[in-house]
Amino acid sequence: MTAVKATPTTPPPRLPVRAKADAGERGWGGVSPMLTRLAAEKATGVLVRERGSLHLVDGRVAHAESPSAPGLDLLLTAHGTLRAEAWEAAAKASDDRHATTRLLLDGGLLSPGALELCHLGALYDAAYFVLAPSSTPGRFRYGVTHPLGSVRPVPVAALERETLRRRDLLHRVWPDAATDGAPLVRADPVAPAPVTARQAAVLARVDGVRTAPDIARALGRRAYPTLLDVRRLVSAGLVSPRPPAPAVAPLPDVTDPDITLLKRLRDALEAL
Repeated sequence: MTAVKATPTTPPPRLPVRAKADAGERGWGGVSPMLTRLAAEKATGVLVRERGSLHLVDGRVAHAESPSAPGLDLLLTAHGTLRAEAWEAAAKASDDRHATTRLLLDGGLLSPGALELCHLGALYDAAYFVLAPSSTPGRFRYGVTHPLGSVRPVPVAALERETLRRRDLLHRVWPDAATDGAPLVRADPVAPAPVTARQAAVLARVDGVRTAPDIARALGRRAYPTLLDVRRLVSAGLVSPRPPAPAVAPLPDVTDPDITLLKRLRDALEAL
């Protein structure tokens, strides 16, 4: 895909850039030390962090969920890969012995290839947000399994490397992360830059209220590619975060003597 290219009217803020040598020294264990330890001990359970959760099976990540990323159900049903009614029926019928995904596969409602492709997309998508820097410590609950069942667990090493790669790519496109979670508004450039079909679909849903994750859900797309599209549109001067509302001056306090004076003025006017 060819991204829009234009010289932004306002240069982005300069942010600290980590040297590649530092990234190499950091290795794959630098995103979450707790996750690294859980992988080493081949733990099974759920790691809950500020922006979502990672489900582990024998030290590998089997599922990832985040409020900022569309789930597997939406990715499967948004464009006709699976009927929404079929997903709902399988989810209701699942239990400790029959996972949702296994019921769909055994019923011939979903092909293994389509399931694996959408599952990996949803996993990496949500994990990007779950593994975002946070000042809130994570917590791990041992033995918890996910009702979807295990599709293709991902090694922690691969997941952390991909997360770092995605951070670096977003930073190169536009280094200000404020565009990722803020309501977006359209700009009115004098000479609009050309956009791809994907970017045009994103741009059409910029309404001053939706954020990039909101637009991803509306389109039935993964959130991370939508973040990329938004940052490219921002870089081209076509979109920007909605400015904060102007502060409203507080009303002056009205005391009892003030009210009494107003009543007297009213009575005087009525007597005229």
